[in-house]
Amino acid sequence: MKFKKSYQKYGLYLLMFLAAVLTLAPFVWMLSASIMPEGGANQFPPRLFPKTPTWEHYQRLFRQMNIVRYFLNSVIVAVSVTFISLLFNSMAGYAFAKYRFPGKNKLFKLLLSAMVIPAQVTMLPLFLMLNRMGLVNTYWGIIIPGMTSIYGIFLIRQYIMSIPDSLIEAARIDGATDFYIYLRLILPLAKPILVTLALFTFMGSWNDFLWPLIVMTGDSMYTLPVALANLMGEHAQDTELMMAGAVITILPVLIVFLAMQKYYIRGIMLGSVKE
Repeated sequence: MKFKKSYQKYGLYLLMFLAAVLTLAPFVWMLSASIMPEGGANQFPPRLFPKTPTWEHYQRLFRQMNIVRYFLNSVIVAVSVTFISLLFNSMAGYAFAKYRFPGKNKLFKLLLSAMVIPAQVTMLPLFLMLNRMGLVNTYWGIIIPGMTSIYGIFLIRQYIMSIPDSLIEAARIDGATDFYIYLRLILPLAKPILVTLALFTFMGSWNDFLWPLIVMTGDSMYTLPVALANLMGEHAQDTELMMAGAVITILPVLIVFLAMQKYYIRGIMLGSVKE
């Protein structure tokens, strides 16, 4: 019996190791291909590591292809969307979780039902609205649609519902205003789920391709995913250059995830509550 348990345990470890290898292999090859000499990534059989590493592809990106501008565009958009959406989503989530007002449950169910509508369906009317407002080819043209999300409201609402009402009532008895309770009590207690949502929002905004492609009409306003797609169109045979661009695109998201993974895991585990 003991031998059988050990066999199952090591078998599970082996499966987890194989899954990790299969997951990381494309990223390792992408990083390796980005420092290969030109044409090295297209050799057969393919090499996993280059014989003579070179940084020439990264130098071309920074010297010739305005990659710094695209990177700054992505930073401005992703950071702005993350902070603004956290503010609005947390306010709405707190209201749906702890406030009582007529039609609250019906309104919340209506919001949830809107989640089944594909985002692509709303892109045309949204573009026409922003065009009339003069926000096409501006940062606000990307930021405004991401300022709030039904999923974010739902996630925060479910978490805040686990906070005892007695804490809020005690703060009100002490004379705290609603905004003070939200700022000093709710936000610190909801930190795990806020960090989780911030990570989701940042990654979604950073990696978003379709909407920035539609709303940004000038090359100087492109974000990294759009710029990388154009790079693939112009340099279809330069695999090493495209891999270097992909590394620059993925690296910031990876760093953010590793820095926040503790809060992310905690938020995922504690982010649901039964009504």
